[in-house]
Amino acid sequence: MSQKNNMKFSLLRGAAALGIALIITFLLIFLSSEGANAGEKFVSSIDAIRTMLVTPFVKNNGSFNSKSFTDILAGMVPIIFTGLATCVMFSANQFNLGAEGGIMLGAFIGGLIAVYWKLPGILLPIVAIIVSAAAVGVLMLIPAVLKAKLGVSEMVNSLMLNYIIQYLINYLMNTKFADTSKGSTQTYSFQDNASLAQIVDNGSGFSIAFIVAIIFVVITWYFMYRTKWGYGIRMTGINQPFVMYSGMNVGLIIILSQVVGGLLAGMGGSLEMLGRNQYYNWSALPGYGWTGITVAILAGNNPAYVPLAAFFMSYLTRGCTLMATYNNVPSQLISIIQAVIFVFFAAEQFLAKYRQKLVVRTAQEEMKEAQQEKIAEGGTK
Repeated sequence: MSQKNNMKFSLLRGAAALGIALIITFLLIFLSSEGANAGEKFVSSIDAIRTMLVTPFVKNNGSFNSKSFTDILAGMVPIIFTGLATCVMFSANQFNLGAEGGIMLGAFIGGLIAVYWKLPGILLPIVAIIVSAAAVGVLMLIPAVLKAKLGVSEMVNSLMLNYIIQYLINYLMNTKFADTSKGSTQTYSFQDNASLAQIVDNGSGFSIAFIVAIIFVVITWYFMYRTKWGYGIRMTGINQPFVMYSGMNVGLIIILSQVVGGLLAGMGGSLEMLGRNQYYNWSALPGYGWTGITVAILAGNNPAYVPLAAFFMSYLTRGCTLMATYNNVPSQLISIIQAVIFVFFAAEQFLAKYRQKLVVRTAQEEMKEAQQEKIAEGGTK
């Protein structure tokens, strides 16, 4: 199938999955909405969907909602990094789910450095980000080495590792690092020079972390599509026996893909913490890693499309939050939307007949072009 038709199919498949997700969301809102009869429930459901899809950009008075828009852009940062991390790992056919725990650990380490390390000026956030990324990269050696050397499932290892990270951080917070003068479990406030500069200072947390995220989208794309290591990662995911017989070190590639994923997740966590918070107070896994999986699926494991997918997911999250505020609908509906998108993208037979038609059509077009070229060559002789 040609690249044009392949892109067309991917877009159609994504739109169909989203459409089905919105229909299911509408039905759930309809069933749970208040109303004396079906007509009132229908109107209430339509209003809730309108709030979810329109209000993130447009206020009730019709003006542009700039605060909500910057909230969406700020919300993209962590899921861009977890999306990139997942893209790299999934491209090597390594179903490592450790981006969820990795971003939490990166945020925790970045937060502690922002509190306790006495470094001048901009050096403090830079060191915090680098150390956080490196720490999570090293941590990802655990599932990576176990998979490469012993064949242990990286999915199970990384999933369990997430909860080890969560409970270890909670233990450390409760026993070592919590500011006991506060009513909730949180660290002491970050030093003033630890916080990242804000692009728009309106309380949304839209900081230079967004610019860093876009830069790393470019770096990750270049790594995956313009370096031999990126080529090795992608080929390992497509045909691991071919990579093995061609002389590449498959074990090293498996380890590399997961370590790079850890570096990106850890960096995303520290950027999120220093860009939008004044202290660390996460007590549970933030969910950015799971959203990052959806982002990677929507992007087709291509880093170049991660910002678009991240924008879309951040927009839906913001919409669900506003819907919960104005329409008394649970914001957890975003999880249902993600799950439906994931199911239909993972289903190999979803729209398989349409894909087959595109393949046949492409083959017919190529045969027709070849015949026309032969006729043209015959006419010139």
